[in-house]
Amino acid sequence: MVDQVRIAYAGEPGAFAEDALIAFFGADAARLAVGSFAEVRSAILDGRAAFGVLPIENLVNGTVRETLDLVRDGALEIVGESVVPVRLVLAALPGVDIAHVTRVYSHAQALAQSEPFLRTRSWQLLSTYNTAGAGAAIRDRGERDAAAVLSPRAATLHGLVELVNGIEKDPGNRTRFWIVRATGGTAEVGARSGAPRTTLLVGVRNEPGALLAVLQKIAAAKVNMSTLESRPSQSGDWEYVFWMDLDAGAQDASLREALKELAGVTSELRVLGSYPRG
Repeated sequence: MVDQVRIAYAGEPGAFAEDALIAFFGADAARLAVGSFAEVRSAILDGRAAFGVLPIENLVNGTVRETLDLVRDGALEIVGESVVPVRLVLAALPGVDIAHVTRVYSHAQALAQSEPFLRTRSWQLLSTYNTAGAGAAIRDRGERDAAAVLSPRAATLHGLVELVNGIEKDPGNRTRFWIVRATGGTAEVGARSGAPRTTLLVGVRNEPGALLAVLQKIAAAKVNMSTLESRPSQSGDWEYVFWMDLDAGAQDASLREALKELAGVTSELRVLGSYPRG
């Protein structure tokens, strides 16, 4: 049962990763808060957690490339996806007036996502490792001249009071998270609804037309590619691999045909996961 296993996420309680975890596994899921994305991976591989939650894409800021690198070697497989809205507030300790705030803490992405509002005042903007962690730090240090940018739930969890809500520059902003486990793991996430998605890692030879040949094979199989991202291959100077999200599932004949054809035009081909979209 999912509620009998532990799920790792990076950050303090109230982090957006925890929101994604709750949305996918439920509020009663056992969870393990760790300090970084890399430690999420470590917690899975050393058995402290059966699953992990890693951010992969934000609608405003794009791909989280650290996550791509963490699943590069195939030790983790993607078994699900959770999408959560990004709602941001400016919050401080009870009784603090906004006029007394001189510093604002948050994760760099949250600061960027609320920059138009933050630039309306001459606050010092300080980056932290996590949005919820910014709130926890203000609480623990008792800083009465500081505020944090974080989610409404995180502000409440850490005893902060909202000074201004809805400060995100894009009200429709969302972050997509991967649900991962050790490759070949036996813990199951259970049946999920949602259109299928398959994520591939593709390596090609460094020669003219190599990537074009890959794209032609995918098009010929009539499979839609929704994401294409390049990363250093880590195996040679100026060599790259490509990450692809294909709108097809493991059981689709079109995907099986595409994978069969791709084997002949790639130097590396790995299916990182096939799962329902969030």
